[in-house]
Amino acid sequence: MDKQKLADHESMDLHEVINFKTLCLAKSKLMQGLVFDQDLRALMQT
Repeated sequence: MDKQKLADHESMDLHEVINFKTLCLAKSKLMQGLVFDQDLRALMQT
């Protein structure tokens, strides 16, 4: 069975996407404390 490996640039692209998603999630969690509208807060939690 052949194992496929990502190319270097593909690994870097994947790393950047994961870092971006992690940063967005952390920022969203921090901003939830500043939101007073319950509808917006519910949307942010989803």
